[in-house]
Amino acid sequence: MSRLLEGRIAIVTGAGRGIGRAHALELARHGAKLVVNDFGVSNNGEKTDSSISGPDEVVAEIRAMGGDAVTNGADVADFEQAAALIQQAVEDFGGLDILVNNAGFVRDRMLVNATEDEWDAVIRVHLKGHFATLRHAAAYWRAESKEGRQRVARVINTTSGAGLQGSIGQVTYSAAKGGIATMTLVAAAELGRVGVTVNALAPVAKTRMTEGAFDTSAMALPEDNSPIVAWLASEAAGHVTGRVFESDGGKLTLEEGWRHGAARDKGARWEAAELGDVVDALIAEGADPEPVYGAS
Repeated sequence: MSRLLEGRIAIVTGAGRGIGRAHALELARHGAKLVVNDFGVSNNGEKTDSSISGPDEVVAEIRAMGGDAVTNGADVADFEQAAALIQQAVEDFGGLDILVNNAGFVRDRMLVNATEDEWDAVIRVHLKGHFATLRHAAAYWRAESKEGRQRVARVINTTSGAGLQGSIGQVTYSAAKGGIATMTLVAAAELGRVGVTVNALAPVAKTRMTEGAFDTSAMALPEDNSPIVAWLASEAAGHVTGRVFESDGGKLTLEEGWRHGAARDKGARWEAAELGDVVDALIAEGADPEPVYGAS
């Protein structure tokens, strides 16, 4: 097997099980040195003793295949712990080349039943958890660039079809994942000057987060999503940035997000009463939106 990541240094968050575990193992198979991060929580974000062993087991698997990996138990949404996570990669392996943001959990609820605490928890782990690690990694890469040691760095964020098309019963999760997709675009535009590409993946797989929510019997396995992560993390992917992909088994889709569509320019302020015909004409010319998942 071609080893695309020989000697490169990576962090994968939420890597104790599921999709994160699969990503970590795939990167290791391609030669990357890994910091395997997992805070050790249940599917809904509650701390559980039973899940703490996850990252240790992944590290053991990596070492058994001849790779190099260490564990990290940081809460990625804690700003200081996220900084320490980045520093651990630098101290243990001598740098950082790849950041795979994957950590998260769900607390599904219809909008009218969603609570403030559920909203805060899901937004925190997904959106702030992506921001905090990316912010500290970006600061490291900028400092390296200023010192003449610009790294060929890669970021792969984790969004979701729920964040791109929406999902009934997942208003909070959808909002968080939609925010990650947009953050990916901004980070890619800002960090390109210091050698960093930033992309996002919307994986489809049978995991703790999908089992029980609907029939997962025909869904892809977590590891089916990892090859695109390994390639985007490689030096060969330097021309790809600010992109969002969906991976569903053997199907890879380039997502096309918000873009300017049909327009009318009056050249002056519109009157409210005349806008009905204008809006109808714009909608008639535009593409129909993709349906929200679960909508009847």
